[in-house]
Amino acid sequence: MERFDIAIVGGGMAGASLAAAIGNKARVLVLEREEQPGYHSTGRSAAFWTESYGGPGVQPLTTASGPILQRLGMLRPRGALTIGTGAQVEAVEAFAARYAALGIDVRLLGRDAVAALVPGLRPSWTCGALEPSCSDIDVSGLHQHYLAVLRAYGTQVWCRAALEHAERAPEGWSLTLGDGRKAGCSVLVNAAGAWADTVARIAGVFPLGIAPLRRTVAQLRVAPAAPAGLPLVLDVAERFYFKPEAGRIWLSPHDETPSAPCDAAPEEVDVATAIARLETVVDWRVERIEHRWAGLRSFAPDRLPVYGFDVAEAGFFWFAGQGGFGIQTAPAAADLAARLLLGEGPGAVEPKPYDPARLVRMSEV
Repeated sequence: MERFDIAIVGGGMAGASLAAAIGNKARVLVLEREEQPGYHSTGRSAAFWTESYGGPGVQPLTTASGPILQRLGMLRPRGALTIGTGAQVEAVEAFAARYAALGIDVRLLGRDAVAALVPGLRPSWTCGALEPSCSDIDVSGLHQHYLAVLRAYGTQVWCRAALEHAERAPEGWSLTLGDGRKAGCSVLVNAAGAWADTVARIAGVFPLGIAPLRRTVAQLRVAPAAPAGLPLVLDVAERFYFKPEAGRIWLSPHDETPSAPCDAAPEEVDVATAIARLETVVDWRVERIEHRWAGLRSFAPDRLPVYGFDVAEAGFFWFAGQGGFGIQTAPAAADLAARLLLGEGPGAVEPKPYDPARLVRMSEV
């Protein structure tokens, strides 16, 4: 049995970024259940970096990650525009005030300015809040960067390596994989995304209620073609978002449908809902649905990520519950978790809000 200091379950963005952050200071193994890392949520993200996305509790991680993503060349300027109807003016104003108070550049816009940014905007949409700093993220490029870094450190990545059994022993963990392979480690890291609670149960650790929710995206050909400079457009009521991509539109109905951990597939009703909502926003004609896909976004009960050692099992580390913001927060989240794992001092982001202990306290109330 090969032994490692740390074994990370999950080779998506979470597991890969964390392995890259610790691989030069520990002997690390990454276990990936699929044929290749990043098959599930990482490989299906229409990711963007915008500081308001995920809420104020996630914002410190997003803000701290921005300069790193920029330095790595993973960001492309886009801009984000949160829009509202005449009945939603106060909601848009409250949105802008909420994030401006956190130091984010948010600019309130009237009808004319919003319509100039979104050609074909229907008359009912009268206000908006613009975040100029929003950028598209090169998701594949970022994931491949982390994989290259961790491999350069000598970190092993075992694919087709579903965790079947984890037994606690005085010297650490004894792990048995689906194909019969075995490994030992001192610390077991749960970066399994939608399977986070499943991995906890396998290890005999009390699950934290991390729930997978399905999100749908469709790629559409529309007429007139969406301008390349169109910002990411979001509904203040969180009923849709869309952005241009290579001459097409990527559109989501902002759905959050509970799901078991699985290879998620889009439902026709969700695609139809997305298009119906788009048609209330702009007068574009949808000519064709070219592609559709779905992924699972996993949330803790309070919708904040979970980073830290389990309360009852000191050798089990949570790195999960990263919802739809795991990619835009990846650099800061990996740094925070690496410092906790290695016993190093604090970094750019205070770890306490993400401590697993908070969820145990919630369950006791």
